Amino acid sequence: MSYSFYCYFKVDTDNAPLLARLRALQAGVLARAGVAGRLLRRRDDAGTWMEVYEEIADADAFRRIWQEVSAECGLAALSRHEEWFQPLD
Repeated sequence: MSYSFYCYFKVDTDNAPLLARLRALQAGVLARAGVAGRLLRRRDDAGTWMEVYEEIADADAFRRIWQEVSAECGLAALSRHEEWFQPLD
């Protein structure tokens, strides 16, 4: 079974320094966990961003790596909301 991880948060729009840290986070997660991430923003609220990671085999190991890399990228204090999903079948 594989899992999908969605993490959303509020930001000031056009926050270039935060965007750079998030790109570094995604590069670090890809290097350590082998999972590519995407970064989205709400269509009707440019200040709500979301990280998306899919095809995660081990949710606990992935979250541990994600938290470690988040701290290394200076994102540990960012108030984020996490959601995990899995296929229905």
